[in-house]
Amino acid sequence: MLIEQPSKWLRWLYPSAIWRMDPSEKSVYLTFDDGPIPQSTPFLIETLERYDVKATFFMVGDNVRKYPELYELIKSKGHRLGNHTHNHIGGLRHPHREYLQNVLKADEYIHSCLFRPPHGWMTQPQYLTLRKKYTIIMWDLVTRDYSKLLTADEVFENIKRYARNGSIITFHDSLKSIDKLKTALPQSIEWLKEQGYEFKVFDEYQQRSRHLK
Repeated sequence: MLIEQPSKWLRWLYPSAIWRMDPSEKSVYLTFDDGPIPQSTPFLIETLERYDVKATFFMVGDNVRKYPELYELIKSKGHRLGNHTHNHIGGLRHPHREYLQNVLKADEYIHSCLFRPPHGWMTQPQYLTLRKKYTIIMWDLVTRDYSKLLTADEVFENIKRYARNGSIITFHDSLKSIDKLKTALPQSIEWLKEQGYEFKVFDEYQQRSRHLK
C-alpha cells in the first residue's frame, strides 16, 4: 500500500469489496490491521476508550492464538472483529487453496464475517471465492503509519489531507506503527471530532458465514 487513497483501477479489480462508506454521511470508520500484540493493542484500546470511539480490528489469526486475552479485550470493549489471514500472507504469493486454507484457519480464532487481505491484494480466483463467505473491507485512506519514511506528524497530516465523508481509515496495530500512533492517533481522533465526523463500525454489513466452495 504505497498510496494514501486507492486509484480507480485498484477499486475496479475488486468491485464488490467495500472501499468507502456512504459519502453523504459525515462519518469515518477507523480500522487497525495486523494485531493483536502486547506492545501496541492495549494503548490503542485505551485511547479509543478515552475518546468513546469504536473501531474495527483486522487481526492475524496466529496473533490471536498467541494472545487470546487481547482478542477478548478488543471484543469486550465493543469493537468489531475482522479476519486478516492466519499468518499475514499475501494472496499473490500463495496458491489459491493454500491462501483460502490460511483464511479459514484464522476464522477458527477470530469468528468474523469481515475480511481484509494483507497488503490489499488477492488473485481474482481468491477474491471471487472469498466474497461468497465474507464482506471484504478495503480502505479509502491508508495512513502509512508503518513507513520508516514518515513521522507521526506526517501520519496526522495524511488524516487531515485525505479524510472525507465515508472514509475507511487504516492504521496498524504493530511494532512499526505504535511509536507514531502514540501521538498521531489521539491527534487524529481529536481533529476528526472537531470536524464533526461520527465514528462508525461495519455492523450493517454483518452476514451469516457460508462454506467456501
